[in-house]
Amino acid sequence: MVFANRKDEVRRIEERLTKDGISAAQMSGDVPQHKRIRTLEGFREGKIRVLVATDVAGRGIHIDGISHVINFTLPEDPDDYVHRIGRTGRAGASGTSISCAGEDDAFALPPIEELLGRKITCEMPPAELLKPV
Repeated sequence: MVFANRKDEVRRIEERLTKDGISAAQMSGDVPQHKRIRTLEGFREGKIRVLVATDVAGRGIHIDGISHVINFTLPEDPDDYVHRIGRTGRAGASGTSISCAGEDDAFALPPIEELLGRKITCEMPPAELLKPV
């Protein structure tokens, strides 16, 4: 699962993944309820490989086997961070959470760390990944 804060970011990420041949779908407040249900079924069945969502999918969605949660943007509310990363590693299973934090949203890290009670390990991506595509 990939999370972003805004609907336009979700749409842009989903479009890019699809253009690159990755089966992806989006979920946000703009998606009608009947389509949300179909999208979740497709994701649960593995027909959709990547679900890109706003925090509308951060709570109340219980899908087994989500191996990775990626925060494309950090949430403004630290509680939303906990709910987002809680989509992976459920019921004793292991999972991976990766968060991207640029200059615009790095300010969100201290409140998240305070809520978690620990520092989040930060790493710079390798230089070859920072080259324009």
